[in-house]
Amino acid sequence: MSVIFRSLFAAAFIGTASIASADILPLNTISQYLSAMKTAEGDFTQINDDGSISTGKIYIKRPGKMRFEYNAPDSAIVIAGSGSVVVDDKKSNQPPETYPLKRTPLSIILARNVNLGKARMVTGHSYDGTATIVTAQDPDNPEYGSIAMKFTDSPVELRQWVINDSNGGQTTVVLGALNKGGNISNAKFNTGSPGSKLK
Repeated sequence: MSVIFRSLFAAAFIGTASIASADILPLNTISQYLSAMKTAEGDFTQINDDGSISTGKIYIKRPGKMRFEYNAPDSAIVIAGSGSVVVDDKKSNQPPETYPLKRTPLSIILARNVNLGKARMVTGHSYDGTATIVTAQDPDNPEYGSIAMKFTDSPVELRQWVINDSNGGQTTVVLGALNKGGNISNAKFNTGSPGSKLK
């Protein structure tokens, strides 16, 4: 498994303060916010499992599509589309690696209708003094890992997430300002034929 993929889907835990009920965002508000987000793009900073930092641009087209374009020296591309996640490390001579999207926690964000109220989906819901943190998993397949998402209020905005799995790694993706509602071509999310390099 490539370093980039391990960084995107490695484990982490976000420590949280005690719940301040007056400030915490309700789960249905967050579900509505994510479900209403059709397209978004912006910059991101990724803190990798080894402590290194990667940067790049992210494109989101819900449902089911996401693209990470990493800046040099990483120069990698990761695309979620057509039910798969394809990781292309441009510095490697190896073909891209492909994984089922449904086996990654990103599938929670990219679902057509996000419902964080579903039984056993949310395993953590707290407020750290500045943001609401929601940890969610596939309730039928918790072994696929979980995603801890951080949201600010007024207006509601997704600010970062941390992907959790059973391997004990840690990665944080911090989002810059997202430009939402624009037109993003489906070609951005073309995963190509198996083994072919991404564009």
